[in-house]
Amino acid sequence: MPARSAGALAYRTKAGRLEVLLVHPGGPFWANKDDGAWSIPKGEFEPAEDPQDAARREFAEELGVALSGALQPLGDIRQRGGKVVEAFAAELDLNADAITSNTFEIEWPPRSGRRRSFPEVDRAAWFDLATARRKINAAQREFLDRLEAMLDRQ
Repeated sequence: MPARSAGALAYRTKAGRLEVLLVHPGGPFWANKDDGAWSIPKGEFEPAEDPQDAARREFAEELGVALSGALQPLGDIRQRGGKVVEAFAAELDLNADAITSNTFEIEWPPRSGRRRSFPEVDRAAWFDLATARRKINAAQREFLDRLEAMLDRQ
């Protein structure tokens, strides 16, 4: 069974324009990557865990902000590596410059014997949909399309 992740795609309307919140992964592998490297805040969950609960937990861990409002399902997608990501839309506004992410530890540089700690998310930003489509992981672009269609129906 492929790994499963759940996440939340936060959105807001600013000056009449729809914007979405994306996060950039922390750590040395991602340091110089931009277009195609951003993601919705997400993380893996166990089969017995409710995906909405997992999306809320991961949002809080990666941004330091509790997600308390209603979540609207956006379905799931399969990323290139096989991971299945289930997403939920959440309307909210937050200061992307004030996020606080949890950290992870790896050996860095490789084979150095030294362990270093890095933030799981090194930055977050609000993007209009055109820019977000360029920044986000290619498989996750579908969530932007689904969000746009959902909001058009409302």
